[in-house]
Amino acid sequence: MKIAMVGSGYVGLVSGACFADFGHDVVCIDKDPGKIERLNAGQMPIYEPGLEELVVRNMEAGRLSFTTELASAISGADAIFIAVGTPSRRGDGHADLTFVFEVAAEVGENLQNRAVIVTKSTVPVGTGDEVERVITNSATNVEFAVASNPEFLREGAAIQDFKRPDRIVIGANDEWARDVLREVYRPLFLNRSPILFTSRRSAELIKYAANAFLATKITFINEMADLCEKVGGDVQDIARGIGLDNRIGSKFLHAGPGYGGSCFPKDTLALLKTSEDFDSPLRVVEAVSKANDNRKRAMGRKVIDALGDVPRGKRVAMLGLTFKPNTDDMRDAPSIAIAQALSDAGVDVVAYDPEGMEVAKPIMPDVEMAENPYAAAQGADAVVIVTEWDAFRALDLDRIRQALKAPVLVDLRNVYQPEEMRSKGFAYSSIGRA
Repeated sequence: MKIAMVGSGYVGLVSGACFADFGHDVVCIDKDPGKIERLNAGQMPIYEPGLEELVVRNMEAGRLSFTTELASAISGADAIFIAVGTPSRRGDGHADLTFVFEVAAEVGENLQNRAVIVTKSTVPVGTGDEVERVITNSATNVEFAVASNPEFLREGAAIQDFKRPDRIVIGANDEWARDVLREVYRPLFLNRSPILFTSRRSAELIKYAANAFLATKITFINEMADLCEKVGGDVQDIARGIGLDNRIGSKFLHAGPGYGGSCFPKDTLALLKTSEDFDSPLRVVEAVSKANDNRKRAMGRKVIDALGDVPRGKRVAMLGLTFKPNTDDMRDAPSIAIAQALSDAGVDVVAYDPEGMEVAKPIMPDVEMAENPYAAAQGADAVVIVTEWDAFRALDLDRIRQALKAPVLVDLRNVYQPEEMRSKGFAYSSIGRA
């Protein structure tokens, strides 16, 4: 099948490359000529394990191409996916759908053959109705259908998630649109990936509901970690104990400095705004969003407390900046709030991250970047592990201790064991462990 993917960011690029790897003919479109030029040269705009190899292989096979010209790209396409950004709108927190509607209008103006237009961007419930209206106002005598096909990709594991998904959600009100998307995803039938067909509005809501629920699990275990520190429990034992219950499950029960990234913060906020618009309060989600914001600031205070009575003028080495490992994504990363809290307390910050430092520099201009973890620790008064990169799981602890002015290590991801750290001579603090 011929597929047009409008938007060559994280979702569009990963989805387009994977569709091409299935054997479909895919054209990815983006308005940024510089990005398209780099992609045609095999240079990735984002870091995602395995993506560069996947893109280059399918370009060489002639199944994947990139262009700025939407009109030619959608000509003859069976499915046209909209995969552009929907950031939080400034001022009110609603999802900004400007790019979605701009694409819809342009598709309508240039549509020449029967096609299914698929919103893959994360959009509030009812967006598909408006997309359909916009295209109807632009298109002339061309049959089309609008469907919703939300993505559930984890950054750092996106290719695996796309090719072996837990489920494929397709919201379509037209049977022939369902048939087209069934054919698009037919290669996944070999993996017995379940396809859930719903109404368009249900599909739009499933994406937000899933992210809000996962954010709730993270926030719950973080608050349990706080309680564990007060009463002498171990949050990792708590997580195992409840995670072995099949009704709960073990995923997303890892205590830490709070959730960040491109999805959970903006999606929970957008869902709350939708609930307000329809006068249907989501009190649990509201509490989750507030608790997570407070969590990040509390982690900054935790590091400051570890520095002793007079933090001003001291130096802290932060290991990890991105919101999670195996990505260069800094969006709503806990490290930003932690670094700001340290700076506000008069603490100098030096950091190292395996992939995120170039993206972090303009966001954190006052943070000094180091070439490796040991250079970051050199002369610092404390080290704090913010992101659990594999590179930080087996540090040379003797070398770290010797580089530090004082043997203080704050582990916000529980990478190490308290007994081991005490034996190495560290003043060690972690999350949810006495």
